[in-house]
Amino acid sequence: MSATVIFDTLQYAKKLKEAGVPEKQAEVQAEALAEIVEDRITTKQDLKELEVRLDLKLAELKADIIKWVAAMLVAQAAVIAALVKLIK
Repeated sequence: MSATVIFDTLQYAKKLKEAGVPEKQAEVQAEALAEIVEDRITTKQDLKELEVRLDLKLAELKADIIKWVAAMLVAQAAVIAALVKLIK
């Protein structure tokens, strides 16, 4: 999900120029920073969606573990039953 970020590149470039940065360099830096901000922004909605996906994945993993443990218990019971028959 992408979020709309309000980043005024013109104002940022203007501040850089006022600080003594050459005009072309100030413009390039403003554009580069705008791209970084836009690419790396994370919204609360992004985090909520990630949390939901992780909860679903954890539920799947729990189900797999429960199935595996149940299968091992059945196998263990079968082995014990076979050993008891051999001992008698």
